[in-house]
Amino acid sequence: MNTLAHGAETAVPTGTIAVLVLAAFAGTTYVLAARRRHSENRGWDHRRTVGFLTGLALLLVAARPATSDGFADHMLGHLLIGMFAPLALVLSAPLTLLLRSVPPSVGAAITRLFRSTPARVMTHPIVLLTANIGGLAALYFTGLFGLSERNNLVHSAIHVHFFVVGYLFAWMIAGPDPGPHRPGVRTRLVVLGVAIFGHAVIAQLLYAGWFVAIDAPAAEIRAGGTLMYYWGDIAEILLALALLVTWRPDHRSRAGARRGTRSSSNPLGTMVSRSSTASS
Repeated sequence: MNTLAHGAETAVPTGTIAVLVLAAFAGTTYVLAARRRHSENRGWDHRRTVGFLTGLALLLVAARPATSDGFADHMLGHLLIGMFAPLALVLSAPLTLLLRSVPPSVGAAITRLFRSTPARVMTHPIVLLTANIGGLAALYFTGLFGLSERNNLVHSAIHVHFFVVGYLFAWMIAGPDPGPHRPGVRTRLVVLGVAIFGHAVIAQLLYAGWFVAIDAPAAEIRAGGTLMYYWGDIAEILLALALLVTWRPDHRSRAGARRGTRSSSNPLGTMVSRSSTASS
């Protein structure tokens, strides 16, 4: 399945090789950092390492050369790139590992970046919902899908978009990494519910063939809609379970708010100070 490049034959191995190189670099870097952190007093959960490698493996499966040009093959790649791989990578807590591995000055810079206004906008639930559901609607109900089939750059940009949005969405809902702008659990549950509804509606429209702007046989479009409906549900159920597993009530934040302190409201800053202590 070639979910990263279509069209010219030379673009298929080039895209696959690029993903292989990036995956090898990311996997090696993560594993080496995780081994170093595991030797510290706080250690490092090897299940997170397994999650990171699983996410990379799913991306590699999505990037392998195409076995067919069917729409169902495209949908499978979309599910892997936009839902399953991001969730596995998010649960591996790469930001936590990064902050524990870099010098304190670099950690402070990362903290400022994540607390910035652009980061707040990019991770706002409404923005992520619009980019997620709106991106799917634009792809399947406008001429964008046909354009992506003719233009390798557009095709790659679309999948980068879905991966980034999928990662940020999974992180916002259930990421174990700290987030200074992450909404409360009730808001996250509402956002997840809206996303599930939006994906279900788009999948049903694909299955029925309504408003679809895809040049493919009706049977292939129905097969793609079926994949999106059922496997999308599985991914969202896993995301909901991850929310339940990773959520912990922060009693310290409430106590700090009563005392008028700021330390508990800055989880990234707290983590930077801890990483500074660990690295000294």
